[in-house]
Amino acid sequence: MSIINTYKHAIIEIMDQIQGEKEAITSAATIMADAIMDGKVINVVGPGGHSNIPVEEVTWRAGELVPMNGMLDAGTNLMMGGKRSNCYERLPGYAVGLFNAYELGKTPNEVIIVCNAYGINSMTIDCALEGKKRGMKVIGVTSESFCRTVPFGHQSRHPSGQNLCDIVDVFVNNHMPYGDAIIEIEGMEPKMGPTSTFANVFAIHCLTMTAAEIMVKRGYCPPVWTSANMQEGDKLNHEYELRYRTQIRHLW
Repeated sequence: MSIINTYKHAIIEIMDQIQGEKEAITSAATIMADAIMDGKVINVVGPGGHSNIPVEEVTWRAGELVPMNGMLDAGTNLMMGGKRSNCYERLPGYAVGLFNAYELGKTPNEVIIVCNAYGINSMTIDCALEGKKRGMKVIGVTSESFCRTVPFGHQSRHPSGQNLCDIVDVFVNNHMPYGDAIIEIEGMEPKMGPTSTFANVFAIHCLTMTAAEIMVKRGYCPPVWTSANMQEGDKLNHEYELRYRTQIRHLW
């Protein structure tokens, strides 16, 4: 089997495992549907580096729910530097400032999705803890097998040693394997073929689509972005841009 086929089948296997998280996905999606129908947005944070990608995937995204408030933090964005991002995601307390900047937790029953495949670093754990402290409903997307493999006291861990999957209201396992990369190439030691982005993006789209399905079954048609590159895209999106301009931080 070629490397490409091996990689493809490995990614599909992870997606099949995520599909098996139906109960957790439905539970999380119900929380999301309740909030959206109550006029709220769903806050989404990806604490660190490539964890920002699934956040971008639900922010002003064609085929995605409109009321998704992506927290695109410059401190952890790779355009500001990979090592800088790594430093911030390991900095205890940094998430508190981020929550203050986005003015989270000012109304009852706000929702936040914390999406980080590793589920152990300081920013990730602090996002979950701060969300709960502020009375928010916290959904976590991470890999249980990864976080349970990293030893207590490892430099990547939050000082408390906690795992994201243990401290959220609803945990969706993205089944990323330990090490992230999965493909062995003969003649070299390090593995290639990362999996975390596929896992995170697939999981978060499953959440939003399931939430949409729940809302439709309740008789509510949720707002969804249309591609701005389609002929009627700008016109169809304009109403939502006006309606949510004060709730979605990075819309304008």
